[in-house]
Amino acid sequence: MFWGLEWHWWLVILAVLAIIIPFKVRFMKWWSRREREKKKERYGKWGDEE
Repeated sequence: MFWGLEWHWWLVILAVLAIIIPFKVRFMKWWSRREREKKKERYGKWGDEE
């Protein structure tokens, strides 16, 4: 078949991707929120100084 893999290996690969991709998206959203909060915390303590 495609790239020499049997059809059941493609099902396994698709299942793994279906599980991993949503977790990666959630991690990236969490990471950007965390970085934003760290930046706000660093600059927001004493007013609007940058």
